[in-house]
Amino acid sequence: MVAVESGVAPQQDRDDVARRLLDSSETLSYDPTEEVDWDTPLDTSYHGASPEWSTLYGTSYWDEMSPEQQRELTRQEAASVASTGIWFEMILQQMVLRDFYAKDPTDPSFQWALTEIADECRHSIMFARGAAKLGAPAYRPNRVVVELGRLFKSVAFGESAYAAILVAEEVLDVMQRDWMRDERVAPFVRTINNIHVVEESRHMKFAREETKARLQGSGKLRRQVDALVVAIASYFIVTSMVNKKVYANAGLDSERAVREAKANEHHKSMMRSSCAGLMEFLNSAGLLTRSAMWFYKRANLI
Repeated sequence: MVAVESGVAPQQDRDDVARRLLDSSETLSYDPTEEVDWDTPLDTSYHGASPEWSTLYGTSYWDEMSPEQQRELTRQEAASVASTGIWFEMILQQMVLRDFYAKDPTDPSFQWALTEIADECRHSIMFARGAAKLGAPAYRPNRVVVELGRLFKSVAFGESAYAAILVAEEVLDVMQRDWMRDERVAPFVRTINNIHVVEESRHMKFAREETKARLQGSGKLRRQVDALVVAIASYFIVTSMVNKKVYANAGLDSERAVREAKANEHHKSMMRSSCAGLMEFLNSAGLLTRSAMWFYKRANLI
């Protein structure tokens, strides 16, 4: 991914991390075309995600829904999260390619960057096929968010890029760790989640290391700006995970569903508890400023 500037971190340390990640990738990587059961028809007796992660779980509307409606909603929500994941993975890939343009291909970090891009390409195809099998349309963030993402991928660099990547990956990671162990979730979805969790753990490690390395020696103003940029990017990523159209596609009253989801304290609590470790890391890196916290609170991450 993004190369560390001269003097920011010892080159040998960077090379060691990259080599370990490359070794891990050789030892434990998956081919979704072979690992995931794409051929068995969708069994609608399963959820698409753990019910407790549904945006309506814990609301009066959830209690009124039939088990079939609840399962359909979680399938649509899981597909929306997957689609948002594809959108962000495409942003990530473009930032990586831009940052490594014309750099030394013999550098282990360069080779790891290409490995990560290959992982993300497979993940995006896997998510796309999974969403289609769940019977969902192509969910996308709204136009404003799409254009903000276009701007972010073009200008973000260094710690700002890495920390934003880390937030998106860690939030999704916590959800998927629950889903992949939940026998109520469709088996093929659990396999998808397991693949993503295993392979993304390497990406998150590199993002954390790069964030810390890039911040070494940075001044107060730079950290304030970084913190705000990361928080704003994180807000739009997280709030775009579940598209409002999932409710109508699950046969629900969209207006009521959106209203109850917005006020759902259970879901807010799930999001906050899942991000405790992430917020601790951002705080230790000096990226949890007062202005940044406003956006994280709005996104129910803190």
